[in-house]
This record gives sequence, C-alpha cells and structure tokens, in this order.
Amino acid sequence: MDKIIKSIATNGAFRAYVLDCTETVKVAKEKHQTLSSSTVALGRGLIANHILAANQKGTSKVTLKIIGDSSFGHIISVADTQGNVKGYIQNTGVDIKKTATGEVLVGPFMGQGQFVVITDYGMGKPYTSTTPIISGEIGEDFAYYLTESEQTPSAVGLNVLLDDKDEVIVAGGFMLQALPSASDEDIKRYENRIQNMPAVSRLLTSSNHIEALLDAIYGDDDYKRLSEDSLRFYCDCSRERFKLALLSLAKNELTSMKSEDHGAEITCQFCNEHYHFSEEDLEEIINDKTESE
Repeated sequence: MDKIIKSIATNGAFRAYVLDCTETVKVAKEKHQTLSSSTVALGRGLIANHILAANQKGTSKVTLKIIGDSSFGHIISVADTQGNVKGYIQNTGVDIKKTATGEVLVGPFMGQGQFVVITDYGMGKPYTSTTPIISGEIGEDFAYYLTESEQTPSAVGLNVLLDDKDEVIVAGGFMLQALPSASDEDIKRYENRIQNMPAVSRLLTSSNHIEALLDAIYGDDDYKRLSEDSLRFYCDCSRERFKLALLSLAKNELTSMKSEDHGAEITCQFCNEHYHFSEEDLEEIINDKTESE
C-alpha cells in the first residue's frame, strides 16, 4: 500500500514528508502504457503532486502542470487531500537510456518551460503559481518552486526505479523543509546532511526505504511522526460525467456525430479509460437537450 509519512524534528526546526508511491506509478504505467523515460517522468510528477496536495487542508485539489518544450510535452496531474492522484504525459513513448549504465534519462527531454501549480480551495477562483523549469529532472524543479514561490527553503528527492524489462520496481521520495524556528546552525547541519546523503535511487532500493529515507534525513536528530496516510492512483471519470459533457455541445454537433460518425468514442486523458456512446445514446442526449430548451 502506498503511503506518505509526515514528520517533524523534535526541536521544531524542520519537517519532512517521505513517500512510497510504487503502486501509484505502476498503475499509471499500466494505464498509459508508457516507455521508460516517460514512466519515470510521469511518476516523478505524480509523486510531486502527492506532496503538494498533502500540504493542503479540507477538500482542496491541486493541479500540477509541468509544461516542457521538448520530447515529453506536458505532464499534467490532479491530486486531492484524500490521497488520490491522476495524471498523464503527452508523449508516452520516450525511451532513452545511457548506453554505459542503462540509467533512464529524463531532464534533457523535459526541455525548458514552466512548473505551474493551481490550487483549488473550492471557494471560487483557484490560485495559480508558476516558476521556470530549471533542470527538467522534476525533483529539482519542484524544490525550486517551493523555495521561490512558497518562500520555504526545501530539499526534494523523487525517483522511479525500473527493472531490465522497464517495469516499475519502486517509486517514492521525500520533501524536507526548514521551519521558521530553524537556527542558522540547524540549517547548516541539515544542508550538510542532505548534500552527503546517498542518492534517492539507492535509498529506495533498501529493504525498508521509508525508514532509510527518514534515517538519511534526520541522522542523529530526534524526530516524531505526525501522521501516516494512504496514497493511490484514482481517476474520478465516469460515463455520466462525459454524458454531461456531450450535453453541453450544440445540437448540430451531436446530430453530426450521430449521422456521420455513428456514435462517439471518448477517452479520458488522465486514465485512458474509453467510453462509447452509440447512435441511440446520442439520440437520447439530443432529446434530453431538446426537452431542456
């Protein structure tokens, strides 16, 4: 079961989230049939949005748009405070690895662009904040967003590890943030620890990577766990929702679909689920629209 653990240093100087998102990324890969680089990039985006949503309260939703100008195109995801996330990558077929090591490459294929966070508090106009993509590795771009846009010094590590058949072995990461009570000495100590900690990819291969991440972050400093919550890939699309979308179309468009296309096929971008509406279904929608006019 995927999960996020929220923790805080006993002295109140830092807080950290650590995540296991293995099943989330496995489901995303299966639904979108992504190749290696696309799997890792999409996975990192989903993990980042889980963290963003975990920072919110109530029924808020967070849309993360990583808008690059290279091979991946855009990575779009939506997460909520109940631990649900859904998302997709425009180009599912990027599959580039280093010849010598087999390392899956991501950054060069994100390109330049924007890291856009849209937070919907359910109270009217959503709040949008944007920072530039600085490396394309997503974790670094996320840390830059947190530091620059939210004015909170942050360290982030995200990764997705694949086997030799490009199936997901493990996915997860961490976010560490300085709190207002952190002294200069606290910040220096944690900076040194993060700079010298093992790579996230190595920590994720530990038998218990959640504990390995926490140990690497806090070292000898005492900390306490605040909460542990489950995470998952979940798309809330439905046939009824797409029927309502069809109802919003002009009557002549619906008539054209019925007479020329003999139906309508709609695919959800977020989960790749297909919904078919037959000629009879469209006729029913046209009649419903006529009655409501």
